[in-house]
Amino acid sequence: MGREREIDRRIGAVAAVMRMLYQSVVVKRELSVKAKLSIYRSIYAPTLTYGHELWVVTERTRSRIQAAEMGFLRKVAGLSLRDRVFRACPTGRRPRGRPRTRWRDYMSRLAWECLGVPPDKLEEVAGEREVWASLLGLLPPRPGPG
Repeated sequence: MGREREIDRRIGAVAAVMRMLYQSVVVKRELSVKAKLSIYRSIYAPTLTYGHELWVVTERTRSRIQAAEMGFLRKVAGLSLRDRVFRACPTGRRPRGRPRTRWRDYMSRLAWECLGVPPDKLEEVAGEREVWASLLGLLPPRPGPG
């Protein structure tokens, strides 16, 4: 239990660092991505992993640390968790049975049914970030597996 509490403290500490750096670094257009990544390596990552030599790293711990890191990097890139690569082409074999609904097909159907955006215009609308973000907020959440 002590390990979990320490990891919670580290994640809380990097959340505070993120709040401090957000306006002055993360969203500052004058700073290059290279400079932001340098700040990430010199301030954010060491704050997150301070004392990690004493941690017993489980899969859950690794996942939480990775999620905290990706949160910072996503903000530097100007992305959110709801953003996806629109032309994604998954590789590998599909499992037997009914094919899983692709994200693009799901969004296309929802945009048409709920918002009246025709499938051939969806990519154009997705290119307008503010419009796309507001439309995503109107859609119901993606159904879970099953």
